[in-house]
Amino acid sequence: MKPLRNGCTIYTMPLKTERKPPHHEPVVLGQARAAQQIWARTALRKRLALLRHARHSTAAKSTELARSVPCERPGALHRSVADTLVAEVLPLVEACRFLEREAGWILAPQRLSAHTRPFWLRRVSAETRREPLGVVLIIAPANYPLFLPGVQALQALAAGNAVLLKPAPGGMAVAEALRDVLVECGLDPGLLQLLEESPDAAMDAIAAGVDKVFLTGSATTGAEVLYQLASRLTPAVMELSGCDAVFVLPGADPDRVVAALAFGLRFNGSATCMAPRRLFLVGEHPGLLPALLEQLKTLPAVPLSGRIQTHLADLLDDARRLGAAVLVEGSVTLIGRATAEMHIAQSDIFAPVLCIFEAPDVESAIAAHAPCPYALTAAIFGPEGDAQALASRLAVGTVLINDLIVAAADPRVSFGGRKSSGFGVTRGREGLLEMTALKTIVTQRSRDRRAYQPTTPDHQAFFAGYIEAAHGGGWLARWRGLGKFLRAAARLD
Repeated sequence: MKPLRNGCTIYTMPLKTERKPPHHEPVVLGQARAAQQIWARTALRKRLALLRHARHSTAAKSTELARSVPCERPGALHRSVADTLVAEVLPLVEACRFLEREAGWILAPQRLSAHTRPFWLRRVSAETRREPLGVVLIIAPANYPLFLPGVQALQALAAGNAVLLKPAPGGMAVAEALRDVLVECGLDPGLLQLLEESPDAAMDAIAAGVDKVFLTGSATTGAEVLYQLASRLTPAVMELSGCDAVFVLPGADPDRVVAALAFGLRFNGSATCMAPRRLFLVGEHPGLLPALLEQLKTLPAVPLSGRIQTHLADLLDDARRLGAAVLVEGSVTLIGRATAEMHIAQSDIFAPVLCIFEAPDVESAIAAHAPCPYALTAAIFGPEGDAQALASRLAVGTVLINDLIVAAADPRVSFGGRKSSGFGVTRGREGLLEMTALKTIVTQRSRDRRAYQPTTPDHQAFFAGYIEAAHGGGWLARWRGLGKFLRAAARLD
């Protein structure tokens, strides 16, 4: 432990340089690299045809696939097969179809516009290409063990990569089910290999030398993984914790707000990174809180682990000490008179907890929202124009207007956070591009070799005149620069 000047404490992770990867990790990585080299040379249309076949197979086996997702763990006890179908299988196949339709143009080479090319490079052309990274490591979460790593795996494969998938504890069965579908559709088994569920398996793969890491997990886990990545400068995408906010503006539909909040606190046992944790009531909403309290009575109790229960009790003690009123405690925890200083209003706890902030105006709500270290998503309910204005001022990764959680499953929407909620994105166009390395190819078609020659004192006026002629502030300055340029050019000739 290491104390900071402000009295807080940070925990320094022990060095792991002495730990050598098990023998099987380099072997698995070698197999993946060999398969990836062939896969990368496979035409994109053929790669997407395999994904299309896998989507059709997933549709035929959707219930079987949904049943492979564990539902007995804390936080998911009340998830039914129907819940899993709509929360994981449906968005997964929609994301697959998005790739089939859009990956061609997203990954196509892009020629840079000649209209913006500098005059002195008029014989130069340039294009950007998107190439596979090689072998990517996907570290899967426990709360959505099919949808979240599944989309990342499909995007990685579409881009021409091989994948090492490390399931969360309890997630091996669904990972195997997903892999079986792809292999049965013709995927080389070397392109999608499953690691053990232990965190050590991910660290061993990193030590063996993967090309990029995609982690969905807590901010604490993200820090641990980044520590391991640092020595190799391995790039990563981190989709991390949330403590997400809901803003209710004047004119919002109170029935919709209440239904959305109840859904967010109930869905998947509230073990969702986008679940509502802070509610900002902007202005007067006299009937909303009583309606919400009534709605919350119908929610089933969520079984929490002992660790989460202890953490929640500590957070409630801190909130009470700072003047909070615990309005409901049980199946859902509802906290009134919340302030930004309370630890519970800055926590990424996976439990149905909602802190209520009363803000007289938008400025006060923004000020109360800002101290939270997490910035994954925010939801805003109210007239669309007002909501759009507020959305532009929130430093978060995704803003949902008049919706909560549901619309983020749109396969077109790229998803990622800011601050302690991570960096980089998954899903959508930008998520697919994260699975690639950018290569720019620049071609010079001029036969002139003067650019390679050393400059002389006469070149000073030549270049200064050109710069002023091309970039001077006004026609007079540009005309003056042109004169300097032409006189200097004559002396050089």
